Amino acid sequence: MLIRWAVVPTRLPLVLRRCHACASGSFRPHGKFRVNAHHKLLDAWLLALCTGCGVTTKITVLERAHVRSVRPALLDRMHANDPALAAELLQDGVLLRRNHIALDWTGAWRLDTGDAVPPERAVLDVSVRFGARITVRPLRLVADGFGFSRAEAERLLAEGQLVSPTRLTGRTSSDFGFLLKR
Repeated sequence: MLIRWAVVPTRLPLVLRRCHACASGSFRPHGKFRVNAHHKLLDAWLLALCTGCGVTTKITVLERAHVRSVRPALLDRMHANDPALAAELLQDGVLLRRNHIALDWTGAWRLDTGDAVPPERAVLDVSVRFGARITVRPLRLVADGFGFSRAEAERLLAEGQLVSPTRLTGRTSSDFGFLLKR
């Protein structure tokens, strides 16, 4: 029986960066942008608030970019403070590396398993799709999706009843599939 699951973001992730004011380690982006023009050059930042003291930090999106090199649609979305653009930019690995930040997805996603209840005695072929680059432990998804404890999911893996070409004991942020033999 084929089952499709989806890992879906519910909000923007926390940005892991040290606050200069209170030494907190995380910021909450809220989808607002600041665009500044210097003659024909543009700077653009995604703004985020410290979770400890509320100080604003800027995540550089554009730095001294020539006006003609920036797509008008992108500029319009930044001026409109498009939260979908903020989510897209936080998925960009180059932007994360350039700003020396990491993301914390804890509590910012949910697992949609659908409404179908699988039969007790069946081989289940489960396909898991990610709506964003959310890093999770596949074994945790299996346990949460079927209502198992993590120890029970580990036991099923050790007994060979849980099989996958993807390593289930590590972390992943890409689509994968597995078989559960009950």
